[in-house]
Amino acid sequence: MAKILIIEDEATLRKTMAEYLAAEKFEAFEAADGELGLALAKKEIPDLILLDIILPKKTGYEVLEELKLDEKTKKIPVILLTNLESPEDIEKAFEKGALTYLVKSDYRLEDIVKKIKETLKM
Repeated sequence: MAKILIIEDEATLRKTMAEYLAAEKFEAFEAADGELGLALAKKEIPDLILLDIILPKKTGYEVLEELKLDEKTKKIPVILLTNLESPEDIEKAFEKGALTYLVKSDYRLEDIVKKIKETLKM
């Protein structure tokens, strides 16, 4: 069972995603801020991380940077899931090591799950 870490400060969205992923036979972990998300990533070593950019305590960019510097977590694929749409934000995300950049309003949960399965070659 693939482990997915959801780092998202919006509680309703985070819970909905976790429930949807569980129904799709994933093991979902949740973190409401960047600091907790980073700690969970290092502890659980998930197969994939869904990461928001605008987060309390540490931004998604900071989390991404730290993940990529750590030997244990640098290979974990990270999908950024955010409301930020500027070319600068997208470019910055890829520079820091994001695999995919999804704008929340453009995707439904089933699209996100499909992207996760593609990434994990399921």
